[in-house]
Amino acid sequence: MVCLGNICRSPLAQGILEARAREAGLNWEIDSAGTMHYHVNEPPHIQSQKTAQKHGIDISAQRCRQLIAADFDIFDRIYVMDNNNYRDVQKMGGESWKEGKVERLLDVLYPGEKREVPDPYYGTEKDFEDVFQLIDKACRKIIDNYCRANP
Repeated sequence: MVCLGNICRSPLAQGILEARAREAGLNWEIDSAGTMHYHVNEPPHIQSQKTAQKHGIDISAQRCRQLIAADFDIFDRIYVMDNNNYRDVQKMGGESWKEGKVERLLDVLYPGEKREVPDPYYGTEKDFEDVFQLIDKACRKIIDNYCRANP
């Protein structure tokens, strides 16, 4: 899961997908990163933590990190939160870039529409909740699609 600073959206997405995968009995390795280094080694945004905790998901142990080229070899799939993230990840991937490995998270729900998960960084508690709900819906769809393809 990738966003700009790895402080709001991608930590939520990591925590939500981990929780949904665990509920489905899937032993997936899930991580998150940012395209920029602004918050490296910091915990997720306090409002992301509070919003996740409200839904029974603890993301407080996560630490922000920047995406690295090796992530393209380590992970089967890379989901980005917005179109700028997609372009940045494409550039960062360099020779490791593989078409189809990187996808906008909301393309899972709205194929081909290139919709973006809004960045709640400067937003309100409601903005973080709205983002949580949107990411949760996409993560549930990821799990559903996987389970259908792998009965």
